[in-house]
Amino acid sequence: MDKTEALNKTYRGAGAFGSYAQALASPAVDVVAVLTPPSSHLEWVLAAIDAGKDVVVEKPPVVRSSEFDVIERACMATGRLVYVAENYFYKPLLASVRETLHSGVIGEPLFIQLNAVKRQKTANWRDDETMAGGGALLEGGIHWVNFAGALGYTIRSVKAVRPGTRSGLERSMALLFEYAEGPAGMLSYSWEVASPLKGLRQSRIYGREGGIIFETNGLVLATSGRRWRVLFPGVRDIQGYKAMWADFVRAWRLRSEPRMTLKRARRDIELVEEAYRSAGVELPALHVA
Repeated sequence: MDKTEALNKTYRGAGAFGSYAQALASPAVDVVAVLTPPSSHLEWVLAAIDAGKDVVVEKPPVVRSSEFDVIERACMATGRLVYVAENYFYKPLLASVRETLHSGVIGEPLFIQLNAVKRQKTANWRDDETMAGGGALLEGGIHWVNFAGALGYTIRSVKAVRPGTRSGLERSMALLFEYAEGPAGMLSYSWEVASPLKGLRQSRIYGREGGIIFETNGLVLATSGRRWRVLFPGVRDIQGYKAMWADFVRAWRLRSEPRMTLKRARRDIELVEEAYRSAGVELPALHVA
């Protein structure tokens, strides 16, 4: 309890517990945040629902799309709510890119190129396939799969290639998205590319009459074409956390779904699975207790 009590004091919490089971059993707890390694998400989401709690689960919410069936049945049976903490869905950058794409400024969009390569050290559960449930694409790249799927176009299919050494859990992937409305989307995602500018990267969108260039994290966005302009999407909430939690609180009070729905979260996992199959990446077997 010493560590939990110290953390409770540091972050001005309302209390501390000696175990997850004690927290789930407490009548003072209304909502449980599941922040454990991905392979254990389903177990703790179901345990929280069984204890009469609503749930906020970190991305990836599950490691296989079929696990959503179990969660949805539990929610239907109990009336409990499960929200997926996918903050990229709420990034100001996403809203700005989506609005610009559909404004007609660049004409018909042709190529959407997302550059999300970086150097990320792990040396933790992310290196253990039985805990992570997958590699870099599932753990971190799913942020950008969600981003690509929330641009206002429908992803019809995805194909992928795994570059570099092909042993162990993958740390780099290249994805090609086919959008039903016409554009082609490309995502480069990596944990093993040096970042000389401390993670600053450029992504681009090319249209028939202009283009969009933006710093991938969301610092700045510039457009050319029918109208030239420079935007700063929202540095104060650059990661989207404030907007995400505001939406969760609103939805929780109404006992409704947030904008980031379970249906959308399922589609993200399905696309990751499709990408892995396309690249010939074999996911680790799930160990069910």
